[in-house]
Amino acid sequence: MKDERDMKERACRISGEDRPSRWLITCDHATNRVPDWINDGDLGIAPADMARHIAYDVGAAGLATKLAERLDAPAIFSDFSRLVIDPNRGEDDPTLLMRLYDGTIIPANQHADAAERERRLTRLHRPYHAALGALAARHPARCVCAVHSFTPQLRGRPPRPWQIGILYSHRDARLGPAMVQACRAEGWITGENQPYSGHLDGDSIDRHALAHDRPNLLIELRNDLIATPEGQAEWAHRLAPVITRTLAQTGL
Repeated sequence: MKDERDMKERACRISGEDRPSRWLITCDHATNRVPDWINDGDLGIAPADMARHIAYDVGAAGLATKLAERLDAPAIFSDFSRLVIDPNRGEDDPTLLMRLYDGTIIPANQHADAAERERRLTRLHRPYHAALGALAARHPARCVCAVHSFTPQLRGRPPRPWQIGILYSHRDARLGPAMVQACRAEGWITGENQPYSGHLDGDSIDRHALAHDRPNLLIELRNDLIATPEGQAEWAHRLAPVITRTLAQTGL
């Protein structure tokens, strides 16, 4: 597997691939890394912008790592910034390659043409999904848990009150609503399909869970709660038993 990942030019990294859990933890927006073959590794925006949510999901990789350990589950992480090309978008999605995000212009993307889009798809997006699909297929009763984070407030928008959001598609409400209720029972301020819609054609859950009838969750943590290793460990400790118990109660 290591050699295969090397050939994929660091499209992803995988941890615990032989762990036995039904769960597969995914982290689509794990890093703000820009490959050196894209504008010498520089998208042309300030370091402060590369460090915020427009470039990756702050804290999500650490939370996903610790949650996977607690669930004894494999985990897969993208290894390129969402600003390079977004692995949680379908290939025909207009937001696949962002030129403006939350008030920040992305200079290296401003004039990216169809050939450049195809190059990034071929070298990063498609290999990531190929690896994710192969890992998902390794367990016959696979469940998928996608880990993301959200910023407490977008520029010019109201503050977001939720600590956690549980997202699910209208095409599969077997697990999501039960998880919402379980989180609220813990006393957490929980958004149901907040701060984003739970369904997006061609996204990772659509491709690797809905298309295969796999039970699934998409968990969004407010990123100020998981900005540190301590916060990530705390929320993994909180979430793991709730996830396990909720799946068992649904009988899926």
